[in-house]
Amino acid sequence: MLLAAAAAAYAAPFPAAVEGDYTIHNFKFHDGETLADLRLHYYTIGNPSSPDAVLIMHGTGGSGKGFQSQQFGGELFGEGQPLDAARFFIIMPDAIGHGGSSKPSDGMRAHFPKYCYHDMIHADYRLLAEHLGVKHLRLVMGTSMGAMHSWLWGEMYPDFMDALMPLASAPVQIAGRNRLLRDMIMDAITSDPEYNHGDYTHPIHGLRAAQYGLTMMTSSPLQMQKQWPTRDAADAGFQKLMEAAMQKDANDMLYQFASSSDYNPEPDLEKIKARLIAVNSADDVVNPPELGILERCIKRVKNGRYVLIPTSSETRGHGTHSVAKLWKQYVLELLAR
Repeated sequence: MLLAAAAAAYAAPFPAAVEGDYTIHNFKFHDGETLADLRLHYYTIGNPSSPDAVLIMHGTGGSGKGFQSQQFGGELFGEGQPLDAARFFIIMPDAIGHGGSSKPSDGMRAHFPKYCYHDMIHADYRLLAEHLGVKHLRLVMGTSMGAMHSWLWGEMYPDFMDALMPLASAPVQIAGRNRLLRDMIMDAITSDPEYNHGDYTHPIHGLRAAQYGLTMMTSSPLQMQKQWPTRDAADAGFQKLMEAAMQKDANDMLYQFASSSDYNPEPDLEKIKARLIAVNSADDVVNPPELGILERCIKRVKNGRYVLIPTSSETRGHGTHSVAKLWKQYVLELLAR
């Protein structure tokens, strides 16, 4: 308890990440399609020879680089913190279709293989086992999409880790408003005449519509009011959001959201052996607590527990998954032998 209190009390500097790439030749996807060279980009922090390896997976549209912020890495990776880099080997890959890993915008456009979550996890497993020499993980954790991957990791490789920590997710098929959000994003892209079956020559206007729904579903009203407290500030914030949206690649974004279409860990929850703490926040409208999904499903996870973080002045809606000071005590709980 004292250790948890101390770890929750401060942010600290941590070592710079080391970047790398690993190429898997003739990678076979779930539908039988193959890619001659699948590149996986990744970031690591800590000692590669440490027996305490930790895998951290990012959300849709993100990158392993995003975990190197003060609100995430500054709360976890520093000296004396839950994932102290002096003790742990921390691996933060860019999933297929994201960051520096192989993706449609590299040149194949809409001819890039239609990857799914299982493909992404299988590739990450090969990165760990074949390239980084990791034989076992102390902890698998992830945010949003990475959280959904965490559930699947526990089912696909149940003996490969000691603990699992999905942050902002639900272990069921994506349906309801969550699925509608994804349908809207995909439709905004593919229904735009400028999309041209993926062979566009400039950023398409459908990216703006895709960003509309994504912003409203993943944001926090309280934090947005604090960030943009006046009409003029909100208008300026909107313009910045749209500028950022138009810098995205439409094929990459389409593939990223389509990859979740067959996600459904619910039938195999009993396969999970590792200790698991699922953490959601009460103001997350992507995974709203009123649906009661976690209360129902966690009963089927032998060593599982569900934590709901109450709405507060520090929660960030769906983005609470990256505010580590609000949940890092549960990392310590999972790592306790």
